[in-house]
Amino acid sequence: MTTPSTITRDLVVIGGSAGGLEALRTVVARLPADLPAAVLVVLHIPAEADSALARILDRDGPLPAAPAITGETLQAGRIYVAVPDHHLLVHDDRIRLSRAPRQNRVRPAIDALFRSAARWRGPRTLGVVLSGSLDDGAAGLAAIDAVGGQAVVQDPADAFVSSMPTAALAVVPTAIRCQTVDLGPTIAKLVAEQVHGWTPPPVDRTLVLETDMAEADQAVPDGPRLGRPAAVSCPDCTGGMNIVESANAVYYRCHTGHVWSSLTLIDAQREVIERSLWTAVSILEEQGTIHLALADRARGTAAGRTEAHQRAAAEEVNNAAQVIRKHFPEFISDRSPVDPPVAPDLSR
Repeated sequence: MTTPSTITRDLVVIGGSAGGLEALRTVVARLPADLPAAVLVVLHIPAEADSALARILDRDGPLPAAPAITGETLQAGRIYVAVPDHHLLVHDDRIRLSRAPRQNRVRPAIDALFRSAARWRGPRTLGVVLSGSLDDGAAGLAAIDAVGGQAVVQDPADAFVSSMPTAALAVVPTAIRCQTVDLGPTIAKLVAEQVHGWTPPPVDRTLVLETDMAEADQAVPDGPRLGRPAAVSCPDCTGGMNIVESANAVYYRCHTGHVWSSLTLIDAQREVIERSLWTAVSILEEQGTIHLALADRARGTAAGRTEAHQRAAAEEVNNAAQVIRKHFPEFISDRSPVDPPVAPDLSR
């Protein structure tokens, strides 16, 4: 029988995306200089970015902030910032950087950090979800909550983009929700308090396997299979996927290691649909142009029937293109197909 124990929270993990930079700067500005916990930060940034996030946070608050270095021992009162194109993970009392497959289309991913903190620090973890689109961080926050850690979420009504906080609250409804200005003091209060009578939950095999695969630095096609087969293909590699249910959250994992939360998967599928429809419209309209060119060449010659045939063919394919435009207005418009995501400006 497990004896209840007293623990303190000495690890804070924070994740954000669109609008998260502004919230994060407010958070670190209001953290105390003697915070008895290490702080790890993931903000979605492009893989090729030259991120200045650590420098920004270092000057915004009393705690020193620096890019994370693999193998570095975690120290209280310091902020460790994810670097581009690497997952930021916790392994026991050290930092681990990994180039394992992307999760939710990004690397670093918030879920990857949160799950690793849940596995290695359990109830000593405080997870914070800030402003952002879609739902990265929700499954990871659920994992932290399941092992007895504390969940904190920026109030969706106060977030620049409410989707991520809303998704996090959907799977962890007991999470503490805070206005942006209150997040720093709330984190400091929760880190300072002791949790009495805590009993460790059973070991979660899914959590262990997920964190092992996130540390692998590469895809593991022949690795362990989690969940059960789903009639869904991976938008990135078109491989088959399994649906995984863990810690009150549902997500999808493909055979090469890509991980998708539900909203992010739907968004990626919409992009695939949009690209496919744009390709179809473009090719149909190009065919119409070719048919008209052939008709013009046949004009005034003995091939009059050929000219009429080519013009009829042009009309047919152009009509088909217009049908797609008419019936799929949510995917086809006058704008460019699939505008690229806008990343936060971290170049300052």
